[in-house]
Amino acid sequence: MGAYYIKDLESITGIKAHTIRIWEQRYNLVTPKRTTTNIRFYDDEDVKLLLNIALLNKKGLKISKIANLSKSEIHSEALITCKKRNENDDLINTLLLATYNLSETAFNKVFSSYIMKEGFDNAIIKLAFPFLQRLGDLWASNALHPALEHFASNIIKQKLQIAALGQTKKSANNKKYILFLPPGEMHEFGLLYANYVIRSYGHEVIYFGQNIPITDLFKTIESVNADYILSVFSFSNSEIEPIKFVNEVNLNLPNMKIILAGFKLRNETSQILKSPEFNNKVILLNEPSELNSFLSGEL
Repeated sequence: MGAYYIKDLESITGIKAHTIRIWEQRYNLVTPKRTTTNIRFYDDEDVKLLLNIALLNKKGLKISKIANLSKSEIHSEALITCKKRNENDDLINTLLLATYNLSETAFNKVFSSYIMKEGFDNAIIKLAFPFLQRLGDLWASNALHPALEHFASNIIKQKLQIAALGQTKKSANNKKYILFLPPGEMHEFGLLYANYVIRSYGHEVIYFGQNIPITDLFKTIESVNADYILSVFSFSNSEIEPIKFVNEVNLNLPNMKIILAGFKLRNETSQILKSPEFNNKVILLNEPSELNSFLSGEL
């Protein structure tokens, strides 16, 4: 069982400490425990309850109305809301708790159970990606220590690496893909997912990983007869813009097609698509699942 102080709850739930105290005093929504030295603390059930209350409150339900519900009713209402927002939000909350507790055992239990039920691909698309997005939101709002984000993301990365190594089939129409992240892009999860998916279709992958200087990359692969180069542009601190990258590839590797993904493409997509010369050169992926569609010939 975890033990959380008021500041921990503030970080985990996004609810201000003074608001939590008001809810305690005015509505008796949660009751803190006390240590032998009379210090107030909260347990896992308190955290789950507050996460559910915060979700309902953000969705427009007044706190006075929530206070009239039982704990089981609050949980049920939150599940209904989660299904409207994200069908796995309750599991994401559980993964979040495991992260704050630094419990790899609890984390793996949730993840493994989902894999058994829904399969590995769905576990990544429907659970891992939304969970990592939640972590990113918490980190961006200074509500999550970066070390906790690394702890959780590395567990999932290991699973992707192991799964990728387990893909041994070869496609009759075998293609060669080069995967890398440009300088400034430090989050490797999307690239690892692409590595797993491409290998699962029987294609060959040359994996360079993160933070690779563009000039070094071109010098290294100029003699490699690859079909595609895939990269992810997610953050504003990338040292090269996607459109410039496309132009550089076109100049240095004119026969290679380009696959691009990542949030940063939202500002670049129209610019690239307006250039007729790139229509048959660039494949843009708006969602992770679109890589499967592309590889299966549906995109």
